[in-house]
Parts: sequence; structure tokens; C-alpha cells
Amino acid sequence: MGHGHPGDPLRLTVLGSGSRGNALLLEAGGDALLVDAGFSFRDLGRRLAAAGRDPGAIRAIVLTHEHGDHTRGVARAAAAWQVPVFASVGTLAALGTALGSAPGTVPLPASRRVACGAFRLTAYPTAHDAADPVVLVVEDGEGRRLGVACDVGSPTAALGLACRDLDGLVLETNHDEVLLRGSGYPAAVRARIAGHGGHLSNSQAAALAAEVAHAGLSVVVLAHLSDRCNTPDLALQAVSRALAGTAFRGTILVASQDEPLPTVDVGRGPGQLSLPLGRR
Repeated sequence: MGHGHPGDPLRLTVLGSGSRGNALLLEAGGDALLVDAGFSFRDLGRRLAAAGRDPGAIRAIVLTHEHGDHTRGVARAAAAWQVPVFASVGTLAALGTALGSAPGTVPLPASRRVACGAFRLTAYPTAHDAADPVVLVVEDGEGRRLGVACDVGSPTAALGLACRDLDGLVLETNHDEVLLRGSGYPAAVRARIAGHGGHLSNSQAAALAAEVAHAGLSVVVLAHLSDRCNTPDLALQAVSRALAGTAFRGTILVASQDEPLPTVDVGRGPGQLSLPLGRR
């Protein structure tokens, strides 16, 4: 399926992340994988073009859970690109007929590797308030591993184990606790966001990042920031402070809701702290 060569990098392009949509592209060995499709098919195409990435290389779409900000464009994209949809059994069941004319589905069993083109996928159950949400770990043919931990609920021991020994990590930093309290959201909404099945706060994400940090972790992308209850600066400050006392020497990026981040190579050397384009 792939046309790459040994030594090809594992490339990550975050096409966008936040409460209004999430999608990222992984490339290795001549194959590409779209993880989540939370934008319209037209918007996915626009974002891929803006990032200079080719949708013709996409071999599959992998979903972390069924919520619309992760699945909005999946049916049309799968049909247009003629690629299967990989997801947990519960996610596939929850989507049901919404997958429309997607050419096929592949269930991801809990904690077991599944081959997908140049990649191997492992889905680890997590605590978000969806049917069967997962943390996704994607491994390329060179053994480099990227974790996608968005909409993960709360910092459980299982979440920490799923995020160990990674070369790259896309990590939810949804809200700042102080901004959430003053957000104007109804008490029930605030409780859901901060609760067991909700979203990670900056401080929870920072503690998790420090727990799993090691010298080989080359990039951490802070993702799924709330428009109302967070800022890129607050998320970056919390996580960079927590990582300062660890062996981590890689790049910290903050994903933007509206535009793709520059493509980065996962597993390549030390980098720098960075805010999204347009927010410097």
C-alpha cells in the first residue's frame, strides 16, 4: 500500500482542533491516515490544501469517538476518497447509518494492535462521555509512536499508561479552571466539563505530560482548547512549566481551531515552544 522507504519520517499535521472541529493527518511510508474528521468535507479539503497535503494518500479515517466535532465530515470524506473508517465497536454502533456510503468499517478492539497501511493502530478505552471513546496510539513501520488523547474525560491511571513511551503526543488542554468557573456556563455544564467524563484542564494535562515525559518525546501538541474557557498562552504556560523539570527537550505546539499547524516530523530531535500561527 505504501510507496515510502525505510527511514521516511512520521509526519504530523494538525488540521485544526477545538470545540468546533478536530482533525489531524499522519503520514509515513507513502501512506496517510486521517484521525478524526470533525469538519465538513469541503473544510477538510480546504485545510489539507492549506497545509500542502495530498488527500490521495489517505488510506483510512480513524475516529476517537462519535461526537460531531470529531465526525462531521467522515461519511462524505470516506465515500469521496473510497477509504474505510476505523473506530471502536461502540463508536461505529453509535454512528450507525450516519456513516452513509462509506466503503467499509473496521472495528478497533480494545488495547490490541490493528494494521492499517503503513501504520498499526491501538485503541485504549478512556473516560469521556461518549459511547466508546478511545485514546489512539498510531505506530509507523519504524516503530515511532504518536498518541492522540483528546476528549479523554479525566486523568486516570489507564490514560497515563496509554500515553507512555510515545515519540509524539496530541493532548487535550481544554480549559483553565479559573476561566471555567467564571465562564457564565450553567453549573451543570461546568460540572460536566470538569467531571469524570468531561475534558482535561490545563493543570491536569500538564501533570499527565510531566508523568509521561522522556527524552525521546519529540513533540507535544496542546489540543481541543475551549474558546471561552482557555487561551493558548495559559495552556502553553501550564504545560511548559510542568515539562521544565523533566527530560523532555522537544517541541510544544498549540493547535488552532481555524488553521492547520505547520507539519512536524515526530521523533526528530529537540525543538522549541510555539504558539499557533497568527497568535504570536
